[in-house]
Amino acid sequence: MESNELIKNTLDQIPQANENAKRIVGLVKQSGKVTGYKLSDETFVSKPDAVNMAKQGEIAGVGVAHRGDTEYLKSIPDGSENNNLSNLPSFSPQG
Repeated sequence: MESNELIKNTLDQIPQANENAKRIVGLVKQSGKVTGYKLSDETFVSKPDAVNMAKQGEIAGVGVAHRGDTEYLKSIPDGSENNNLSNLPSFSPQG
């Protein structure tokens, strides 16, 4: 459990998810980099939009971190590897 606390300390924010918050079920990647996310309601959102949604409590299970000037989402440690963002499948947005 101590390692989970260390990981949580790397997050800038751990927003409280709303009751009807969506979950991230997949990653949208371009040239190997995450550019967006597929949500549990089958919609696709850009990385910046997902960060804003998470801050508003609209996405559950993630915290907000930053690298340089860029904010991004990280899984909140819960003891399960299956729902870690890095373990989710990659998708291409339709359209």
